[in-house]
Amino acid sequence: MFRPLRKTLLATLIASLTLGPVLPAFADSADTLPDIGTTAGSTLSIGQELQMGDYYVRQLRGSAPLINDPLLVQYINGLGMRLVSHANSVRTPFHFYLINNDELNAFAFFGGNVVLHSALFRFADTESQLASVMAHEISHVTQRHLARAMEDQRRNAPLTWVGALGSILLAMASPQAGMAALTGTLAGTQQGMISFTRQNEEEADRIGIQVLQRSGFDPQAMPQFMDKLLDQSRYASRPPEMLLTHPLPESRLADARNRANQMRPVVVQSSEDFYMAKARVLGMYNNGQNKLTSDLLDNWSKGNIREQHAAQYGRALQAMGADKYAEASKLLQPLLSANPQNPWYIDLATDIDLGQKKNSDAINRLKAARELRTNPVLQLNLANALLQGGQPAEAATLLNRYTFTYKDDTNGWELLAQAEAQLGNRDQELAARAENMALVGRLDQAISLLSGASAQVKLGSLQQARYDARIDQLRQLQETFKPYTKM
Repeated sequence: MFRPLRKTLLATLIASLTLGPVLPAFADSADTLPDIGTTAGSTLSIGQELQMGDYYVRQLRGSAPLINDPLLVQYINGLGMRLVSHANSVRTPFHFYLINNDELNAFAFFGGNVVLHSALFRFADTESQLASVMAHEISHVTQRHLARAMEDQRRNAPLTWVGALGSILLAMASPQAGMAALTGTLAGTQQGMISFTRQNEEEADRIGIQVLQRSGFDPQAMPQFMDKLLDQSRYASRPPEMLLTHPLPESRLADARNRANQMRPVVVQSSEDFYMAKARVLGMYNNGQNKLTSDLLDNWSKGNIREQHAAQYGRALQAMGADKYAEASKLLQPLLSANPQNPWYIDLATDIDLGQKKNSDAINRLKAARELRTNPVLQLNLANALLQGGQPAEAATLLNRYTFTYKDDTNGWELLAQAEAQLGNRDQELAARAENMALVGRLDQAISLLSGASAQVKLGSLQQARYDARIDQLRQLQETFKPYTKM
C-alpha cells in the first residue's frame, strides 16, 4: 500500500471550564454546560473555528510525521465517528489523524481536528481504552475549550486573542518555545497555566466518560488508562508527554473512578479491527519503543480468536517487512482463505504480490473484492497496483473519481500525479501536484504549479479556464489565512 510519512510536530491544547456536578447513579445526562456567562461566541464564531482548523491542519500535514496509511486512517476515523455520533453539542465536522510518535499523547484543535500519537496503540490494551482518550479529546472540541480560553485571556490579559493563536501555532512547530509562549499569553505564570488546564481536563473527563458509555464502550477504561499513565510517571525519569499537556493529579483519577463506578457495569470485547490496527501500527510504524514484540504476539496467540488472528497477521507483517514474501504469504494464507473479503488481509496480500512482482495477481485480487466500489482503501490499493502494473490510464480514471470524492486525501493526489506523469499529461500532473501542495499548506507552490499547468494548455481553452479559476480560489485562501501566517 501507498504509505508516505512526513516530518515532526508536537502540539498542546489549552482550555478552561469548571468541573461539573457528580453524576447520579447510572446517569446518562447530556454533556451540556451550565450558563456561566460566556459561550466563546464573542471571540470566535464556529465559522472562524473551522477556518482556523483548516489552516492548522494544512500546517500539520506539511510538518508532522502523519501516518497516511489508508487502513489506519479509516479505522481511527470510524472509531472516532462512532464516539462523535453519541456526543452532544457537536457543531463542527470531525477528522482524526495519527502521528508516528512514540511519545504518549493526543490533542485537539479548532474545527473538530483530533490528533493521536501512535504510542497510544502501544499503551492501550483494549479498544475501550483507546476510545476513552478519543472521547476526552472530542469533548475538548464540543465544549469549545480553546475558544473559551481565548475569550478568557481577551478579558483578562493585555494581549489580543490573536496573540494566543500565534502562540498555539508556535507550540505546534516547537513544543518548548510554544508552551512557554502559550503559558505567558493565556495565564501569565506557569502555575496559573497548570491550574487553568486542570479545570479543562476535568471537564473533558466528565463529558468524555458519558460519550464513552453511550457509544457502547467500557467506562472503566478511562480510569484504567489514567492508572497506566500514572504508573509510567512513577517509574520514569521523565513523565509521559501526555501528562505534560494533560495534567493528571490524583484527584482527577479519583473523580474518573467515581463516575465510572456509578455507571452500569458492562463487558466489552475489543473488535478485531482494533487488534489489526495495533499490529499494523507497531509492526509497520515501529518508531522508537513502538515495536511489535514477540511477547505481545505470543500473548495474542493464547488469547481469543480475534487476538489469534492479529498474532498471525502481525507475523505476516513482520515477514513482509523483512522482504520474506514467501513466508509472509504462507502466514497470511489461512487468514485470507477463511475471510477473503477482509480489507486488512487483501491489503497485505496485495503488498506481498507487488513485492514479488506479481502485479497482475494484485490487480485481479483487488478487482474481485466485493467492497471495491465503496471502500476507499481498496480503491487506492487498486490504483497503486495499476501503476505498478504499467496501466496508468486505468489508474488515472480511477484516481480522478477518487480525488473528486476524497479531495483532502494527499494519497489520491500523489498517485494521480504519478499516473498523469506516466501518461505524459504534463498539465494534469502539475495540477495534481498543486492540489497536494495546497493540502500541506504550501499555497505559493500550488499556485506556481497551476500557473505552469495553465501555460501548458491551449490559450482560452476550458482547461485553462479551470486552472485559472483554481488559482483565484487559492489566492483567496491565502488572503483568508493571512492573519494566521503573520503570527
